[in-house]
Amino acid sequence: MATTHNLGLPRIGDRRQLKFSLEAYWKGEIGADDLAFTADQIRSSNLQAQQALDWACIGDFSLYDHVLDTTILLGNLPPRFKQSESLSPLDRYFQAARGRSTDDSAPLPAAEMTKWFDTNYHYLVPEFTSETRFELAADNLLQQIKETQGRNIKPVIVGPVTYLWLGKTKDGSDPLELLEQLLPVYEQLLKQLSETGIEWLQIDEPVLVTELEQPWRHALRKSYYRLQSQPIKILLATYFGTLKENLQLACELPVSGLHIDATRAKDEVEKVIDWLPKHKILSLGVIDGRNIWKSNLNALLDWLEPIQNRISDRLWLAPSCSLLHVSVDLDIETDLDPEIKSWLSFATQKLFELEVIATALNNGQESVAHLLADNAKAIQDRANSQKVYHPQVHQRVTQVTQGMTQRLHDFSTRQHKQNQLLNLPLFPTTTIGSFPQTKEIRQTRRNFREGKLSEGKYRAAMEQEIAHSIRQQENIGLDVLVHGEAERNDMVEYFAEFLSGFAFTRYGWVQSYGSRCVKPPIIYGDVERQADITINWIGFAQSLTEKPVKGMLTGPVTMLNWSFVRDDQPLALTCNQLALALRDEVLALEEAGVHIIQIDEAALREGLPLRRAEWSGYLDWALNAFRLTANGVQDQTQIHTHMCYSEFNDIIESIAEMDADVITIETSRSDMALLDIFESYEYPNEIGPGVYDIHSPNIPNTENILKLMRLAQQRIPAERLWINPDCGLKTRQWQEVIPALENMQQAARILREEIASKNRQILA
Repeated sequence: MATTHNLGLPRIGDRRQLKFSLEAYWKGEIGADDLAFTADQIRSSNLQAQQALDWACIGDFSLYDHVLDTTILLGNLPPRFKQSESLSPLDRYFQAARGRSTDDSAPLPAAEMTKWFDTNYHYLVPEFTSETRFELAADNLLQQIKETQGRNIKPVIVGPVTYLWLGKTKDGSDPLELLEQLLPVYEQLLKQLSETGIEWLQIDEPVLVTELEQPWRHALRKSYYRLQSQPIKILLATYFGTLKENLQLACELPVSGLHIDATRAKDEVEKVIDWLPKHKILSLGVIDGRNIWKSNLNALLDWLEPIQNRISDRLWLAPSCSLLHVSVDLDIETDLDPEIKSWLSFATQKLFELEVIATALNNGQESVAHLLADNAKAIQDRANSQKVYHPQVHQRVTQVTQGMTQRLHDFSTRQHKQNQLLNLPLFPTTTIGSFPQTKEIRQTRRNFREGKLSEGKYRAAMEQEIAHSIRQQENIGLDVLVHGEAERNDMVEYFAEFLSGFAFTRYGWVQSYGSRCVKPPIIYGDVERQADITINWIGFAQSLTEKPVKGMLTGPVTMLNWSFVRDDQPLALTCNQLALALRDEVLALEEAGVHIIQIDEAALREGLPLRRAEWSGYLDWALNAFRLTANGVQDQTQIHTHMCYSEFNDIIESIAEMDADVITIETSRSDMALLDIFESYEYPNEIGPGVYDIHSPNIPNTENILKLMRLAQQRIPAERLWINPDCGLKTRQWQEVIPALENMQQAARILREEIASKNRQILA
């Protein structure tokens, strides 16, 4: 009999209940008990969704981030957050996540945030020093177990080696030196879980799908040879990729079961079956936990039946990874095109697919024949749909030439022409694009979408918001302005609405971090531009000021990586279709007189394969797509791009190959540590290191901004430095944004005067 289980579920609620409760709590509108009630409801709903599974997953819920939860579980909260003794444990938790203090003490820098492997989920980076000590704090997990007594439950935790691998040391020490101190805490946890009656524990070690040096491989062996002494069965879970050179290691570790991602590592399954000892269970992640297309159940069964015949009761079935990365429930989507909806499967439906597969394997396919027939029809209908394939789009892609991806002249030539045209000062100041999305803005957009507001009144309301943004920026004194993006619901979905081949949900939210959720559009067919996207809004903004206003676009790679992308053709082909569509908008902006165009590629790095050996293939087509979008313009047009919250130092040469005139990046949470690469690599173009952490409500002071920019000056010449926030400001409030940008502008004035003073001394 095949056994079914799950690796994790979305924790935001089917209508983002957690988001709204979190934000109400942070504003002081509700108390901790109300927030706990919302959390309890979501956990209960998630448990109910797993009722048909043999093992329900718990411990996957988090109020903000599961890696931060692990930090709390292991007693590793950074010392700076332990100083506010008046804070409750809950508020100290949020202080680490957001940086804000709710008592009278000064705000603190939040924990650094970066992408979870190759997903769009952001985790809070654990911090270590050689003095770090761990102490078990398992009350939260134990309470969740107590709530679910009487069910077959399988708690999930992040493994010790992955936890150390995810973190950063603040003193240059080796995190692996902490393993000897960390393992006793894990042993203590496993003992406590066993005493509560837990039989199976899922320990996630996705680090096994990466290229590991020998010390890390040794750490895995050491960890699980130590943990095997505890009276609990361990299911070691890997996901997001192939095991490759770590396959034998994963199979030999002394655990009771191994989970592998059979959607991304299907070719390794036969080898794993051969290597895995006969007393261990094999869990296959057969339902894609990263995308929203229906599984081909009949094809899966054809593949799984021989496997079940070989390993029998040792076969467990699950989604490939936690379903955190997909939308919650397709059934509540009443506005989707019924044909397209019939091709889709969200988290709730994926668990049902899992149930159908297990029933067919255990009871025979005839027991679910009608469900398999329905699935086969949906798969066939999608393959034959006229909505998917458009010959003219494919023909245009075949006509792309190398010249279309290259600027007319090199950067130094372009820089000279752009300086003459724009006449910007040293350390030009700008923002990344968006300004606060107020409740009034969101309501206006909603009224227009629902037909309660005419197009004329909607446009007038948005123009009023744009005018307000322009006035604020001029009052502050910024050098390059933005229109504020009041009309945009999301940086991907907004653009997708002007392109063919996209479908949109109403409740298809996915957590990005904390209370921040995104609603990825669905690329179901060929993509081309249907109409002007940004030109009218940017043109209106430019009419209000003599200063340059940036055109703001989302780049093709980010459009691809932040959408649920079609799986019936290569990613590179879909990305080129997006690039050509966005190229049309870039050229239209230039023709309309826009001299600075920012093409955001915030998600460039997160699409990077987890193994370096596969990087070049991805970067070849991803960078080519960006250049195809951007490089049709004249020398005088200045192209910007933006990247946020990603470790990009290891691909800095590839970023340089994008040949953007200016790149803006996140650096404030890392104290400019991300710029260390420029000590050994001379980035050829201009760069704006972020000095304002927009994911925290803290207002940066002028002194701190100056400190960061002086660190930047040690690595990059002043004449190539810009000053800007880390990212867009849509999630912030005007009362935070205005003083923060005023401090940023004041820092720019001080830096300019310092340079001018040095020049005067030289001349004297």
